Amino acid sequence: NVQSFCGSCIFPPSADGVCVFKCLVNRDTEYCRVGKESVLITLGYNSALLQFKSHSDYSTFSNALKRCRNQKKEHSAFNQRTEEASAAQYFQFYGCLSQQQNMMQDFVRTATYHRAILQNYIDFKDKVVLDVGCGSGILSFFAVQAGARKVYAVEASSVAKYAEILVRSNNLSDKIIVLSGKIEEVSLPENVDVVISEPMGYMLFNERMLESYLHSKKWLKSNGMMFPTFSDIHLAPFSDEQLYMEHYSRANFWYQQCFYGVNLSSLRSAAVDEYFRQPIVDTFDIRILMARTVKYTVNFTEAEEEDLHRVEIPFVFQMMQSGLIHGLAFWFDVAFVGSLVTVWLSTAPTEPLTHWYQVRCLLQTPLFAKEGETLSGKVLFVANKRQSYDIQIVAVVDQTGFKSGNILDLKNPFFRGGTEGTPQYTAPKKGWSGWCPPPPPRFPVAAAWCLGTMGSPAPHMLGCWLLHSSFWEHASGG
Repeated sequence: NVQSFCGSCIFPPSADGVCVFKCLVNRDTEYCRVGKESVLITLGYNSALLQFKSHSDYSTFSNALKRCRNQKKEHSAFNQRTEEASAAQYFQFYGCLSQQQNMMQDFVRTATYHRAILQNYIDFKDKVVLDVGCGSGILSFFAVQAGARKVYAVEASSVAKYAEILVRSNNLSDKIIVLSGKIEEVSLPENVDVVISEPMGYMLFNERMLESYLHSKKWLKSNGMMFPTFSDIHLAPFSDEQLYMEHYSRANFWYQQCFYGVNLSSLRSAAVDEYFRQPIVDTFDIRILMARTVKYTVNFTEAEEEDLHRVEIPFVFQMMQSGLIHGLAFWFDVAFVGSLVTVWLSTAPTEPLTHWYQVRCLLQTPLFAKEGETLSGKVLFVANKRQSYDIQIVAVVDQTGFKSGNILDLKNPFFRGGTEGTPQYTAPKKGWSGWCPPPPPRFPVAAAWCLGTMGSPAPHMLGCWLLHSSFWEHASGG
């Protein structure tokens, strides 16, 4: 007995209520005829040979498959906002176990999610959970550890088959259901109590996974919860002469007038423009920050997908020191607001390093500002179909009228090496699965720092400084 709907067909239980075989197929399902009354069908990484009692039964099934094959591909919200080439590259990247390992071994990331879920076990016990972009399924396992009754783990990349293997090998097939597909296209059999996901990219917004996370709310009950619950993106002006000159020196390759007999100098200007369009992914010493941060909040429980198509962040900074402003530094925090405790995951430069690092955007022309003057302007994120954003920065020193800015391509960041630290690619020892290190103190009374630990302060910042609690608090996003 075969029923087809919405471009798919399913095999319901038999008349006596016993289900001997059940699967979901779509227009991309591979199958072939074997003999007169049998079909070989490929389902994920398994194949099934279906033999029918009669030619009539075979024809019914075959016609259902043909109807699925003839269905037009659905133009989901994801497909409408994403170029096909970008999506293919994206899912190929996350389909690699090496990339899953890179994220899982980020101890700050994984341990914080584990702590947020386990310490709020009351929000998961006997609940139905949706894991959006589950990857290896690690968050789904955490939800089950917290007592979840059922977890729907949705993953669009080929790593879904590995998640299924892990579920089976851990004997949790009755708890975790892996659904291969995009959250914008899959169908769940029921609404859920909690949505969990790790949708953050560089500068929070990169990869546009946040929109898929917000889209998943269509399956969330009216009183449901989201982990993470909201996010704060922080920005502050910085001074780093060395970084600025590094970017210029990268373009000096194109200044050569005799490169194997070829004059390259006509391309130097274009090279400078391209390099300055690259956001810089690295970490830095907080001494390069010149003002207290400005914060922009995205509340995932209230925001809609359209709210992230264009994000405008106005800012007014009161300069805490005099010097050249070379650009703006960005990082983000996310909060897991549970019934028992609120847990924070921070990518601030004052916290242990994560695989998100921090991101800096250079101004095309540095601005000079004195202590006490104000720097005002805005940062505009405009979503594009390459699963990223075009960034426009406009900044002006109000007292002098000096103005600068830049337009950057978040899809093409520059991963700066040599000065940054390394994320904590470690894990708790065996038997310590429930242990997490306490967070470092966020507001010390005073801290003495010496030059050269992690960042590259501008020349006027040479020497040792005493950072008092007021500066530390605001630099760390407190």
